[in-house]
Amino acid sequence: MDTTALDAAARRYRRAEAALDKARTELTAEVVACLRSTDERGAQADVARRTGWSREQIRQIMRAAEATPPAAE
Repeated sequence: MDTTALDAAARRYRRAEAALDKARTELTAEVVACLRSTDERGAQADVARRTGWSREQIRQIMRAAEATPPAAE
């Protein structure tokens, strides 16, 4: 059985999955930074629109971030 194509597809999948994980982590950090830097009413709705995530997902991200203090600059 020749598994060359299968092995190549599995490698591509793992690379894509790792890239997605990294991008999700970066986007989550930017969401938190953006919302921590504003008191603007409707900011969560704007962030949800821009990210494609629901407002509930944004609220969950912020609740999780509240357990972690902002990084010192």
